[in-house]
Amino acid sequence: MPKYKLVCFDVDGTLIDNVKFSWQIFHDYFQTDKHRREDAKKKFFNGEITYMQWAEHDINLWKEKNAKKDDFFDAMRHLKLMEGAVETLAELKKRNIKLAIISGSLNIILEKFIPNYNEFFDDVFLSRIYFDGSGRISKVEATEFDMDAKAMALKKIAEREKISLRECVFIGDYLNDMKIMQEAGLGIAFNCNHNELKKVADICIDKKDLREILKFIL
Repeated sequence: MPKYKLVCFDVDGTLIDNVKFSWQIFHDYFQTDKHRREDAKKKFFNGEITYMQWAEHDINLWKEKNAKKDDFFDAMRHLKLMEGAVETLAELKKRNIKLAIISGSLNIILEKFIPNYNEFFDDVFLSRIYFDGSGRISKVEATEFDMDAKAMALKKIAEREKISLRECVFIGDYLNDMKIMQEAGLGIAFNCNHNELKKVADICIDKKDLREILKFIL
């Protein structure tokens, strides 16, 4: 029996390479109003709006620019799947380990780089953009499980599956992963440039190859 029963992944900088914040990539591409973005960000961090309101605000900025699905794909042309990602997911799946995504990223990124992601992941917590027949944004569902709330998503899955947190792994790279990493039985800081996260992680992996995590999990 594997020691760990649930492995959770962040997306930006973990499953996907060449990206720190996917949202920023789209804001840059669509040249949205920087002041309005900053204003919403401040409001969120001051507790004036919820994370979901902040996310919806930013997606509306893309809507105003008449953003189409093809534009999002074009904006991601310099990104790539992290080395060894598919092999790692396949190996974990083969061992009957449950897999989850807990991220503040967007479904469109997974659609581009892991189109069959639903075959790998039992749970996917991220923000979703839906498009109509002409490729325009028709609906958005912002995740409530980003920042510190990532830990809530982990607990939610563990509780449902009757898995103890000690049997859970989280792999991430950014400061919003600190709380969830402290909750998981094994926290792996992957491709990470933040000492605060490295300090709370059990393992730090600098080599950009996801297969490196397997020796610590299996």
